[in-house]
Amino acid sequence: MIELEGVAFGWPDAPPLWSGLSLRIAAGEKLVLLGANGGGKSTLLQLLDALVFPRAGSYRYAGETVTPARARRTDWARRFRREVGLLFQHPETMLFNPTVRDEIGYGPRRLGLADAEARIADWAARLRIAHLLDKPPFLLSGGEKQRLALACVLVMEPRLLLLDEPLAHLDPRTARWLLDWLAQSPATVITSTHQLASAPQLGRRALVLAGGGLAYDGPLDEALADTALLARADLA
Repeated sequence: MIELEGVAFGWPDAPPLWSGLSLRIAAGEKLVLLGANGGGKSTLLQLLDALVFPRAGSYRYAGETVTPARARRTDWARRFRREVGLLFQHPETMLFNPTVRDEIGYGPRRLGLADAEARIADWAARLRIAHLLDKPPFLLSGGEKQRLALACVLVMEPRLLLLDEPLAHLDPRTARWLLDWLAQSPATVITSTHQLASAPQLGRRALVLAGGGLAYDGPLDEALADTALLARADLA
């Protein structure tokens, strides 16, 4: 599903966050993305969501090279946005509609999904925000905003889920529901987290960003047992 070959990324007038990054991810895999603050985890998820593009190297999704030109093609962009969902680390980044109902329905309505209203009701109920549907998002608590942001992504039922610190701000009940739902979901899931205790419930394969590149790609349990690796990544 995902192929990165020699990818480098850096913001303008700044050194690369990482370079020479190569990996392959099969459909249905569950991966945990680890690394220090500022190490480029969020940026990597944004690159996989085609919000930013490599400075060097290539990114292929489902066999097609992802480029700015391709992302501007309406037909390709509609399919890609239907299949790939990104949860930002800070939910306020995602919220811009006048009501909770409009937030959840934004994607399905924009793509003209026939069951948009049913999806809104379903995911609002699953995430226990049905009683908030007519409220403006800025009036919600931090935990409610996080549940709303999750609903906005999951309502599209994407094939690829990119989750940036999804357990932040969640109450234990919702966190448990999310972990259980992700475990049984057929979607490919890449989750960035700082909560090492929860990492084994999020996937079996770990990607560790450190030292300007991909320092580790392999079994999560071996990564968590490697104290030298965790220290190098500022995780221990």
